[in-house]
Amino acid sequence: MSAARSIAWSALLLAATASTAVSQDLGDPDSGERLAALNCAQCHGAVDAPGGAPAFATIASMPSTTADALNVFLQTPHATMPNLVLSPSDRSDLIAYILSLRP
Repeated sequence: MSAARSIAWSALLLAATASTAVSQDLGDPDSGERLAALNCAQCHGAVDAPGGAPAFATIASMPSTTADALNVFLQTPHATMPNLVLSPSDRSDLIAYILSLRP
């Protein structure tokens, strides 16, 4: 991941944690893993793609990654990501899965 992309990602997550996003109960990590395998694995695979998307394990290990930050990020359109519209339940499951990957 490029330094600029890493800084941008970190800045977004830090801004999101400072927001007043409503905390949510974490969903089911197993369901989130299945959702990620179907919709996200082609870009967020097991390892970081050179010049591409970070692996979910990399995202999970960032100190700024929180449930609230991920919730905001997953509801915000991004030019480099497909416009995946997730239900609140699916979003909660995906967040639970990503956070389950923390070292």
